Amino acid sequence: MNTRKLVVGFISLFFILLNTSNALADKSTVKIEAPDEVVKGSEVVIKVHVSHSANNFFHHTEWLSIKANGKEIGSWEYSMTDLPEGARFTKEIKVTVNEDLVIEAKASCNLHGSAGVDRKKISVK
Repeated sequence: MNTRKLVVGFISLFFILLNTSNALADKSTVKIEAPDEVVKGSEVVIKVHVSHSANNFFHHTEWLSIKANGKEIGSWEYSMTDLPEGARFTKEIKVTVNEDLVIEAKASCNLHGSAGVDRKKISVK
């Protein structure tokens, strides 16, 4: 009878952990660093800071994408043999701003997905 209780306890614990894994999982997050306002025709550097708890062959940021007004302006893909620089890393991209821009960035963990999109508006003076 004790063995049966032990097995039922382990199975119950397994399902509890399985159902809470998404809540405990670390998803890749991004934060955009860019000026709020620029002179028309200016070239600006947009920095995207990516954060994730791990950076190893099994668990890592799988991709990063940056868009300006809905058009992709930068993307990086990673794999178990081509990992990001670290669990926290920054990518920079230069853009010439001729109109108001809405910058969007998103990264995704290979196991748990993305924490969502970060947006930043750059206005032209």
